[in-house]
Amino acid sequence: MFFEYPNLLYLEFLLVPLIALYVYRELKGKIASMKVSNFAAWQTSSPSIKKYFRHIPFILRMVALALIIVAIARPRSSENFEKSDTEGIDIVLDMDVSTSMLARDFSPDRIGAAKDIAIEFIASRPTDRIGIVVFAGESYTQCPVTTDRATLINLMKEVQTGLIDDGTAIGNGLATAVARLKDSDAKSKVVILLTDGVNNSGEITPQMAAEIAQTYGVRVYTIGVGAMGTAPYPMMPPMGVRVVDVEVEIDEALLKDIADKTGGKYFRATDNTKLLEIYNEINQMEKNRTSVDSFPVYSELFMKFAIWALIALLLELLFKFVIIRRLP
Repeated sequence: MFFEYPNLLYLEFLLVPLIALYVYRELKGKIASMKVSNFAAWQTSSPSIKKYFRHIPFILRMVALALIIVAIARPRSSENFEKSDTEGIDIVLDMDVSTSMLARDFSPDRIGAAKDIAIEFIASRPTDRIGIVVFAGESYTQCPVTTDRATLINLMKEVQTGLIDDGTAIGNGLATAVARLKDSDAKSKVVILLTDGVNNSGEITPQMAAEIAQTYGVRVYTIGVGAMGTAPYPMMPPMGVRVVDVEVEIDEALLKDIADKTGGKYFRATDNTKLLEIYNEINQMEKNRTSVDSFPVYSELFMKFAIWALIALLLELLFKFVIIRRLP
């Protein structure tokens, strides 16, 4: 056991003058007296045992004060130890933000579902560094790898379509994500690339980006999002929004090739539930834990002393007003 505020224990010395004052008053104080016609009735009576208890309330009060001082010094125990596991992983969430992500085969739409589930994924990995890269016709870093969960979640909420030129530059998106990880010394470096289309723009081909990822030891999990067949898509003609069914085109062969080349895995998400299951599966696959030294688990002990102090005060009141009541 140790104390968080050990200097407060010096307050225990306040008990010394209090005890000395009490003893002085007992030795020098006035002796109680009562006038009676004669004391024959007291000559044969033995002293009541209660007179030996008259010091007990003071003793209990001093014990309570001593326990309160110990309690406010915050006693703690560190006898218990616990081992912790840490994730030596850096992850970049690489998200397609082209206008096709507004398709409503997911709820509320593809990009909305992808953002919500990505936020859950971020919250589920508190010890990893995570970053965000977005791409459409070009790519940029929304957030570099960090452990600041609040910033990550806020920046993920701000992801939307229309911020950059439209298109699907899968190669550029992957290359930008790899660039955020290439200098990392993490035990595992991972990119989760999510797209709903076919590469149709960008200066870097997806195959070249996959080779770069392989060179730097970055594992890429690819996710194709979109229902099978057609999906409702909001068109915006001059007369207002009109929802039409459009063909879902995902280059699954390309996404599988990127995943296989980098040691990752390809997934196909057709609705919110499936996308959530994919993120959960990736979450489990990337639990490459390394054990770290055990650390103490502190137990707070002040409550025990506070309870005993309360008991002492209650006993004082019991003795003072019930067992050894004084005459007025």
